[in-house]
Amino acid sequence: MFIEFTQEQTMFQGAIRDFAEKEIAPLVEEAEEKERFPVALFPRMGALGYLCVSHPAKYGAGELGKVGDCIAVEEIARIASGIASAIMVQGGIGTVILVRQGTEEQKQKYLIPAIKGEKIAAFALTEPNAGSDAAAIQTTAVKEGDSYVINGTKMFITNGPIADFVVVMSYTDKEAGPRKGMSAFVVEKGTPGFTVARKLSKVGNRSAETGELAFQDCRVPAENLLGEAGEGFGYMLATLARGRVSHAARSLGVARAAFEASLQYAQERVQFGQPIARFQAIRFKLARMATDIEAARWLMYRAAWLVDNGQERMKEVAMAKFFASEVAQQAVTEAMHIHGGYGYMSEHPVQRYYRDAKLFTITEGTSEIQQTIIARELGI
Repeated sequence: MFIEFTQEQTMFQGAIRDFAEKEIAPLVEEAEEKERFPVALFPRMGALGYLCVSHPAKYGAGELGKVGDCIAVEEIARIASGIASAIMVQGGIGTVILVRQGTEEQKQKYLIPAIKGEKIAAFALTEPNAGSDAAAIQTTAVKEGDSYVINGTKMFITNGPIADFVVVMSYTDKEAGPRKGMSAFVVEKGTPGFTVARKLSKVGNRSAETGELAFQDCRVPAENLLGEAGEGFGYMLATLARGRVSHAARSLGVARAAFEASLQYAQERVQFGQPIARFQAIRFKLARMATDIEAARWLMYRAAWLVDNGQERMKEVAMAKFFASEVAQQAVTEAMHIHGGYGYMSEHPVQRYYRDAKLFTITEGTSEIQQTIIARELGI
């Protein structure tokens, strides 16, 4: 069982924390205001080995496993959840199927440039009428000669407006159902019939660019099929399971940021002749926040450790994602209360944590979906 970081992981944690504080933090205000991801971060992080850190070393990645990936996500999310979202997709759902199912040619063409930060990746599953019910997607890919013709619309796609390639989930055989009829394809930016229909404006996580993608008679070569035709649903489930551990790490990072800001503020803010941290009401809030964050940390890193040791258990993954996202909700709410009116002001980062955290119980499987998975794994 995972107990503590190795020396390598500890060194990486210090390095990525330092990078986030020095290189990412100065970019956050402008990125949030303009709702634009600072794309220069991709090649910068790629050159330092900070992208796709869990992927194999043979392709230029760090091969630090899921634990390493979660270390990076936690530290970046502590600074900016939106920026962490884009980085998560690059090293997670946007490229994991390539690592697991891609041909060597596909890895050379897409994976290696993604690891270097030369190409930006996205993953397109959700549709206007298919969210939690992923099997209900309507996008189709029809085989015509040595090509597939894709038609459909994808919604809420992180990195969609800036992606150089997108992994698109489509039905190749609707009659066979999702488990034998869904397939995954790589679609490159600029492919005729593939357009960014619109960029979406969000309440939080504004530095992550999110879009609606349209595919109209979009013809892609058959060689862009990932893995086997009809096996995409299984690939997708495995990808999402691993991604949910990263989402737990993002929740943990934001919860930490809210707690650290609250602890400092409570020690500095004086009311009735003493720092508010001396009042039991505030002390107990901070004590509970610290405890919940520590519990979320153990659940999340244990789930990551299980993934790294070939034990991708759905129950533990769902528990980590569910609990960490709920902890983040509670932490940012308490942070707003502790900061009072100052926290509600737009110039204070606490209001950003508050807005960002709301997404965590919705995306990549709602809290209700996670509880459904946990209950199913319990046999009920």
